Amino acid sequence: MIEVFKTNISSKTKANQTIKMLNTKFPDYKFNFDLEDCDKILRVENVNGTLKINDIINFLLGAEIVVEILKE
Repeated sequence: MIEVFKTNISSKTKANQTIKMLNTKFPDYKFNFDLEDCDKILRVENVNGTLKINDIINFLLGAEIVVEILKE
């Protein structure tokens, strides 16, 4: 499963720090940012099943990162 989020992260440094935090909290997921996109995309993938979307959102909001599911 893959989910795409819109964020307020604009620097590579902040993106790398965020991925590090997310990897610690959600070790089975794969994370990457597309900072070139106007929505500062965060892609999350779990090849082994579903994603805990609300847990991801709440974790990022707790880290003062603006995040929302990107609607197609």
